Amino acid sequence: MRRVSRLAGLTPVTALIVMVALAGCEETNTYVEPPPPKVSVAQPLVQEIIDYLEMTGSTVASGRVDVPARVSGELQSMHFQPGTDVEAGDLLFVIDPREYQAALQGAAAELGAAEAQVRRARIEFQRAKNLYAKKAGSESDVVKWRGELEVATAEIQRAQAKRDRAQLDLDYTQVIAPIEGRVGRNRVDIGNLVGEGEATVLTEITDFDPMYAYFNLNERDFLRLSTAYRKRVKEKGLDPAVDPDRKAGIPVFLGLANEEGYPHTGIADFAESGLDPNTGTLQLRGVFENSGSPPAVTSGLFARIRLPVDKRADMLLVSERAIGADQSGRFLLIANSNNVIEKRSIRQGQLTDGMRVIEEGLESGEWVVVKGLQRARPGGKVEPEKTDMSKLTVSAMRAVASGQNQGSPARENAPRASDVGRE
Repeated sequence: MRRVSRLAGLTPVTALIVMVALAGCEETNTYVEPPPPKVSVAQPLVQEIIDYLEMTGSTVASGRVDVPARVSGELQSMHFQPGTDVEAGDLLFVIDPREYQAALQGAAAELGAAEAQVRRARIEFQRAKNLYAKKAGSESDVVKWRGELEVATAEIQRAQAKRDRAQLDLDYTQVIAPIEGRVGRNRVDIGNLVGEGEATVLTEITDFDPMYAYFNLNERDFLRLSTAYRKRVKEKGLDPAVDPDRKAGIPVFLGLANEEGYPHTGIADFAESGLDPNTGTLQLRGVFENSGSPPAVTSGLFARIRLPVDKRADMLLVSERAIGADQSGRFLLIANSNNVIEKRSIRQGQLTDGMRVIEEGLESGEWVVVKGLQRARPGGKVEPEKTDMSKLTVSAMRAVASGQNQGSPARENAPRASDVGRE
């Protein structure tokens, strides 16, 4: 309205010229397309990989025994420190031995009397035989002393058994370690009566070296492992009937809840004779060296188990951080030759050093978006920055992080081990 009022005093021609001039001075809005987003791309690694079976299990000590009082009496002394390692045969406790020493002396005396009776019966038997041979004695005397000798001989055997039992009871007053391992706490204090009526458990000993880990295989995994085992035996020319597991070299890898990866290496040494029909699984056991002090693995722990099955060559691996997921499943974003993003559905395999095996959906030489997945859109163009997939392995990131922690210059946008699996 203000503009119209200003033009009201002008001639029509002049007003028209002024309005055209003002219209030419007004700015026009035009759309400018934004630049394509920057993303990092890398080609998949091509490597030989080992197929693994992964499952869970639990650790069990290779030996555990309760140490009871095998005779009754007053607990006299203790000769170990609870929670320490002991050797087989080490003295642990002493039970009052006086009663058993007296019983042993009495049994020894009875044995001596029985031996004297045998000597007397043998002499009389020989004398009766001589007299009978000279027609100076009766046959009944020979029979009598033969019987006396036999009874006296049997009495020696009874007395010897009684003496051996008394000696054994006396030996049991010294409670020794039946196996080597770590001894627990004393269950009974010194001065208490033990072993009266029933065996009293005084302590327990656990052998942690080696350590067992029990785990179960389902039917499908069992068949895969069996096929791989037969192949390994055939390749090595081994006789499966002679210690097959150890000779075929079937390793077992174990990791605890607070450990990364599978740092403990053992070997499969036992399997049940068949699958459990109720669960459809087969129980196996791995044995692991555990000689540390204190031992690295304790009985009763949750364990992650991994078994190698077979090797496969020329497998494609990409960083797990490059894999996306939606309702259709797992996918990768591929930058084609025109820098246009393609969404590629994949079938993934196992994880190795932060790299995921891609079973289907990817070709070698293709450029996979490894950073900036949120900025890339299928069908849209991107500005790719090429990088090396090997720099995204967990071990490579740890090496970079370790170098930075030791004072080496930090690289801009250097990947971190904690970034694995994140975007």
